[in-house]
Amino acid sequence: MNAIHDHRTSRQAKTERPPFQVSFEFFPPKTDVMEERFWDSIGKLAPLHPRFVSVTYGAGGSTRERTLRMVSRIKSETGVDAAAHLTCVGATRDEVDSVVKGYREAGITRIVALRGDPPEGVGKPFTPHPDGYRSSAELVAGIRKLGNFDISVAAYPEKHPQSPDWDADIDNLKRKFDAGANRAITQMFFDNDDYFRFVERARKAGVTASIVPGIQPIHSFRQISGFAARCGASIPAWLAERFEGLEEEPETHALVASAVAAEQVLELVDAGVTEFHFYTLNRSNLVLALARLLGVRPD
Repeated sequence: MNAIHDHRTSRQAKTERPPFQVSFEFFPPKTDVMEERFWDSIGKLAPLHPRFVSVTYGAGGSTRERTLRMVSRIKSETGVDAAAHLTCVGATRDEVDSVVKGYREAGITRIVALRGDPPEGVGKPFTPHPDGYRSSAELVAGIRKLGNFDISVAAYPEKHPQSPDWDADIDNLKRKFDAGANRAITQMFFDNDDYFRFVERARKAGVTASIVPGIQPIHSFRQISGFAARCGASIPAWLAERFEGLEEEPETHALVASAVAAEQVLELVDAGVTEFHFYTLNRSNLVLALARLLGVRPD
């Protein structure tokens, strides 16, 4: 067989490849042991100079203070830009606005603005607070009024579970951009075709901004499938098959997980994607390996 010259972007020399932008998502740790792992992971990922590191925010603002503390500390100790998540669940506009002002005073200029999940959990119907922001588009507009923030919003490659149809879903995304969002970050997905179709729908509707794929490395297949089911992300049959019977085989599970994530990321690179957002679950090992595959490495 004749060797063909490989035109895959993922295999081009560093000088020929486009520069990749990465961002990492963490959640506020609840215990001292978890906090130690959190800072250990941040310490390992900060030298990769991500565009930003984001810290999530519990339902109903349960982790609000902790999120602000973590984000401020990441910024001051590592110099990496940090983004705070913000939701409008169970809070009045004034309460949300005061959180935004707190971020502004702490020098936090990036916000990931989400409608948020109701306290009953993911997948339950959302009821806006009578005096609150009613949607993420309203939340984005509210943040815009309060300062010059860089705002990321969510996108759903398999459609938001509560969107009646695709038109409504894309229309909602468009409203978020019209309100002043800078980019969208997708919920996790495991079939890249879902992402490509979603981007195509958005572009047809006139959305020109970045739609950054949110990549979820699978640290525990059981845990991720449970979460996926609740948030409307599907697990393709071929993926489930790869992890079948590996619950008691942690080493093989980890190797399969890294192969699956690598395959997903490199396929996106070959299709022209240059920005990635990684859901770290506060662990650094798989994400470090994926960043290296993109040629993103510490100085």
